[in-house]
Amino acid sequence: MKISIIDAGNFKLDGGAMFGVVPKTIWQKMVPADVNNLCSWKMRCLLVEEANKLILIDTGMGDKQPEKWQNYYFRHGDGELIKSIRSAGYHENQITDVLLSHLHFDHCGGAVSWNTAKNAYRLTFPNAKYWTHSQHWESATKPNPIEKATFLTENLMPILESGHLNFIDKDEKALGQNFEFIYADGHTEKMIMPLIQYNNQKILFAADTIPSSAHIHVPYCMSYDVRPLQTMEEKNSLLERIVSENILLLFDHDAQSEVAEIEKTDRGFKAKNLGKLEDFIQ
Repeated sequence: MKISIIDAGNFKLDGGAMFGVVPKTIWQKMVPADVNNLCSWKMRCLLVEEANKLILIDTGMGDKQPEKWQNYYFRHGDGELIKSIRSAGYHENQITDVLLSHLHFDHCGGAVSWNTAKNAYRLTFPNAKYWTHSQHWESATKPNPIEKATFLTENLMPILESGHLNFIDKDEKALGQNFEFIYADGHTEKMIMPLIQYNNQKILFAADTIPSSAHIHVPYCMSYDVRPLQTMEEKNSLLERIVSENILLLFDHDAQSEVAEIEKTDRGFKAKNLGKLEDFIQ
């Protein structure tokens, strides 16, 4: 097995929205905001080469939306999905499977691209099966008022219409024996958190349950969560397992740190070590 971090770029979101009820006087010490109260966040994806499969986990927001829409999120940084995949030594046509943790635009937008020649949408990874959860797909295509603006039709319908849509809850062995799937309902309905067995190390892609090192403390939850109290319960349970099994926690949105080792103290959970994935795995 080979694992590569894929950098799909940075974007900005409101700091208050990212930390919910936590006061700015606290969270800005960990994640500084600009004059508009916006903080910079990474769109971090994962590429796993396993046996005859090349599996991409999440795809960032992509670049097919109009410039006006893109400007709402201040896309910046050197990261870009396809460039990063090629820098890792692969081509987008080699991707066999795309696992989408959930279908919010900053996680699935890069899965679909705009074909200027044909004036139509196309799959960015034409040879891949696209995986989500059946209940999450149902909620994304019939969204609640909170999430309606982040489930974009142009990110979803081309996958369905292509015939490449698959549901991981119907076939949890599809990506191989080194993948376990944990589901969460606090951030959104049935978000997928893949737990990967890499040699003697387990690596958890926690998606937006714990999006950054600043969100390790259990009460630090996003206003985007549809069920914040459930997020806290899920996070606490997840962190207990992480500590118990010495799982490496990978952050999808932390602008600085890719992964962390977690420890439990008398004041709760905290990062014992932070850094790049390559520094923690052999």
